[in-house]
Amino acid sequence: MGLENKRRFVLDTNVLLHEPLAIYSFKEHDVVIPMTVLEELDQIKDRRKDVSRDARVAIRTLEDCLSDASPEQILKGVPLNHPNAPEEELGTLSIFPDHQITFTNPVALPGDNNDNLIINSALYLQQIGNDEIVLVTKDINMRLKAKGAGLEKVEDYRTDQLVDDIQFLAKGFAELKGSLWERIKEVTSEQFGREVFHTLSREALEEESLYLNQYLIDDSRDFCGQVKSVNDREVVIRDLGQDRLMSYHAWGINPKNIYQGMALQALMDPEIDMVILTGPAGSGKTLLSLAAALEQVVEQRLYDKVIVTRNTPEIAESIGFLPGTEEEKMAPWLAAVTDTLEVLHKQDESPASSLQYIMDKANIQFKSINFMRGRSIQNAFVLLDECQNLTPSQLKTIITRMGEGTKLVCSGNLAQIDSNYLTAVTSGLTYVVERFKMFEGSANVYLNGVVRSRLAKFAEQEM
Repeated sequence: MGLENKRRFVLDTNVLLHEPLAIYSFKEHDVVIPMTVLEELDQIKDRRKDVSRDARVAIRTLEDCLSDASPEQILKGVPLNHPNAPEEELGTLSIFPDHQITFTNPVALPGDNNDNLIINSALYLQQIGNDEIVLVTKDINMRLKAKGAGLEKVEDYRTDQLVDDIQFLAKGFAELKGSLWERIKEVTSEQFGREVFHTLSREALEEESLYLNQYLIDDSRDFCGQVKSVNDREVVIRDLGQDRLMSYHAWGINPKNIYQGMALQALMDPEIDMVILTGPAGSGKTLLSLAAALEQVVEQRLYDKVIVTRNTPEIAESIGFLPGTEEEKMAPWLAAVTDTLEVLHKQDESPASSLQYIMDKANIQFKSINFMRGRSIQNAFVLLDECQNLTPSQLKTIITRMGEGTKLVCSGNLAQIDSNYLTAVTSGLTYVVERFKMFEGSANVYLNGVVRSRLAKFAEQEM
């Protein structure tokens, strides 16, 4: 790319909170951090909230890049370097002293809040130089203000966004019209033990976007298969059968619909290391996950323990003030799991005794997500709930903690995002669904349909 196409990206604070290593995402172009952004990061880093960690990581990243530079070099631009940088040369990083701007242009915004100061920085750089200036922010209203003030280029930060619309997110299954076998001209079937695999031409399913461990169901109400291999020429499908899926059971729980059947099959499959469950509230994500965990820990003894964790913005702020052990501190935020345990044992003669017995027998541990970092979790069944509130980098940190013999279940509802810095398309849950589609050790299922109650179903559909 020639120098005439050089661009300078002015980053808003929320970009660095969303992705602390964002300065390395702009390839050969230059990155500008207004002084106001550093001040905001400084204020956020000491807050007792989960986002404070991201602020500290962003500050350390900037410090690593600028630590050996002189004040003059920092103003001019210090070359970016990163061991995992792309092959092409990276641009520079500079700090812009936006408090020293003197505007004569009437379109400048009043400098009475941080957003205006950052916008003014971009406007000033646009006026004094020949480079193309781009303000990058995840704040929609700030993008509108910047355009209204005369800034020519304003963008969202989307390097980790793999889908443009949540309706295109992979559901983990494809519903074929008609009967699959009526559209197939030639098929080769092989049996290995109890399993049957069909090899057919890719052309027969050319209208479908296929990926590994994707489920296929058709209108016959009989066929269900799972994609085990796919290329440009052929597809290998493992024959499961809808009746077989509906007969799966775990800890006394049977699937109520074919979507739960697919989810339970993935949860019980020892060859699947990670299961991603999405879907509306009341679709059975937690119930199926916990039932599968208890079945495989207590009955089958495939794992040594069950670890349950989740992310909530309040945990980092409030957990230290609660009495008791880590498990007791976490209990208020993991009530969904304890409620599910009660449902699984409500028919017992003494539900309370059964609950405590199972908690001990399955070695169920409630862990704060903040204490998962730095660990190596071995031979465990891990339930990670409310994943929609995690960023891609946070979720990556947790997934890389999983050691040998561990199964991870990531679940969440993309319609219930609590974070101010995430949307359905930028959530870490959306990211892993798309990124792990071609990983043979993962499966994804969207649980289509609310089975909790008719009240919950009506609320999900009509509100």
